[in-house]
Amino acid sequence: MNGRKIPRGGTSAKGNHFTVSTQTESALKDERHITIGICAMEKKVLASPMDSILSRLQLQDHQLQDHIKIVYFSDDVILNKPIEEWPLCDCLISFYSKGFPLDKAIAYVNLRHPFVINDLEMQYNLMDRCKVYEILAQHGVEVPRYAVLNRKDSEDNSGVSFSEVDDTVEVNGVVFHKPFVEKPVSAEDHNIYIYFPSDYGGGSQRLFRKSMDHSSQYSRESNVRSTGSYIYEEFMATDGADVKVYTVGVDYAHAEARKSPALDGRVERDDLGKEKRFPVLLTAAEKLIARKVVLAFKQTVCGFDLLRANGKSYVCDVNGFSFVKNSQKYYDDCAQILLEVITAKLAPEYIPRLPSSAPNMAVNTPAPLLKSGGSMQELRCVIGIIRHGDRTPKQKMKMVVTHRKFFKLFEELNGFKNGRLKLKKPKLLQKVLDIARYLLEEVEKNRRFPIIEEKVHKLQQLKAVLEMYGYFSGINRKVQFRLLLRRPGDRRPQLLLILKWGGELTSVGQRQAEELGRAFRCMYPGGEGEYASLPGSGFLRLHSTYRHDLKVYASDEGRVQMTAAAFTKIASSFVEKLTAGTGKLVALCADVTLSSITVTMPSSFSTLRSCRSLALLFSLIAREMCT
Repeated sequence: MNGRKIPRGGTSAKGNHFTVSTQTESALKDERHITIGICAMEKKVLASPMDSILSRLQLQDHQLQDHIKIVYFSDDVILNKPIEEWPLCDCLISFYSKGFPLDKAIAYVNLRHPFVINDLEMQYNLMDRCKVYEILAQHGVEVPRYAVLNRKDSEDNSGVSFSEVDDTVEVNGVVFHKPFVEKPVSAEDHNIYIYFPSDYGGGSQRLFRKSMDHSSQYSRESNVRSTGSYIYEEFMATDGADVKVYTVGVDYAHAEARKSPALDGRVERDDLGKEKRFPVLLTAAEKLIARKVVLAFKQTVCGFDLLRANGKSYVCDVNGFSFVKNSQKYYDDCAQILLEVITAKLAPEYIPRLPSSAPNMAVNTPAPLLKSGGSMQELRCVIGIIRHGDRTPKQKMKMVVTHRKFFKLFEELNGFKNGRLKLKKPKLLQKVLDIARYLLEEVEKNRRFPIIEEKVHKLQQLKAVLEMYGYFSGINRKVQFRLLLRRPGDRRPQLLLILKWGGELTSVGQRQAEELGRAFRCMYPGGEGEYASLPGSGFLRLHSTYRHDLKVYASDEGRVQMTAAAFTKIASSFVEKLTAGTGKLVALCADVTLSSITVTMPSSFSTLRSCRSLALLFSLIAREMCT
């Protein structure tokens, strides 16, 4: 149907030839024809994936290939004709998209009773993310931890239990700490926000439907939306890739990975202008999830999104009728399985011994990578210990403070428990800045009789550093307090205030990290088939599979986190160009450091500070990687 238009009436087609269908129900049965009706908006029907599959339905080597007819319901018929005038069919392939009258299609099914490939009434549930999660839970499919904020039934928000404090929201008694995800309840609304914690720079990544080469953008806005109904859910730490699963029946699932839109919002495309995607091996458990999704929503052809985190798989969205883009093998499989499903229901006598097209459900086992001395060996991990990139000079200023306001802040933050504090969050740095401003104002008011003991020039330096850039970010400045022991003659207790700034990753350092990531990506052997000639594609395809477990550990220093983010972005081929100093890299840093990059060492690494042996260091990392 490429380049073809569907006629204004219902039509049947075989190959490229269209004829008007005027058959009665009895005639269909007498001639043993199976008429497949395609009832969807023309934009979807005429798309390349649908055309590829429907053309294959009539070319399959099957006893009924000469008895298969396809009837297309044009937009004019769907939108303007009563259902009594819609074409007759034995099997109906129908699905919702924008502008499609779903209730009208349901009425047609109730009138004619065709065999339906995708249940139409269940498609209403797919439009409500709350119902999707409820149905998934009822069928034993794991979903991210979530809570629903429903403002639909309350104009003044009375009866809505919701609060937002700092980096935390509480929804109906369920607490979520940033990062968390905010999704509109309506599945038709694709404006999904991910909120980052303030010590990662704060702000939010705003996801939307792909527009040109963008799918999200970073915003410095950290407060959640105050109108509308939303699902709040825990941010699942993945490896920066989304897994899209496409089912055809209960025993077939094709999976692909793509760069997560939450990273930098840039859509990576191949030479044909298609979004880059790479095949993924599903585990037996994930194939079981695919089977459950098909049965739960009664959608033979279905797509859903899978999150892989913490060694488990979660479903975060079910899309209903979806096709793989640009995969000839999938089109062959889909057409064959649909034909089997349809003929098994409508003409089972013609397929008594047809072998199933479903792939085998065996668990994928890792292949041996190296043969040495007659024994099979497998590479378990590659360990690299990397210093941060080039940085600006580090700066430090110390001053002894005694004013009651400093001690009040020290007490509020429970500093007396350990005798020290480290402040990086914007709101806490703002409190220190407010104190500095207050004391400097007091100095101006009382020039002749100073009422503070703090040195004025150091207060001015404290104020100037904290006011740099016009905003706070926990990755480029910090303030520490240390309680000083009283010495004989001291009139009052003292705190040592330590201000640290500078040491930021430079553009040279960022390029160093990128070049290292690019070199690291080419360490693994190249891909197969059409990817064989692409440099680094072996590592990239490995990254998209469930066997690959990339971990990058980083300290909480900003220059280290930014180096790790730049390295990982290029190593995983997320994007070839980075913009230094923008929120995009901050957002990536927050997203990746919370998933494949861990900003604090795991508990088993607690001995690293005192570790003097590289052998012990490597053994600790290897044990963490291989468990």
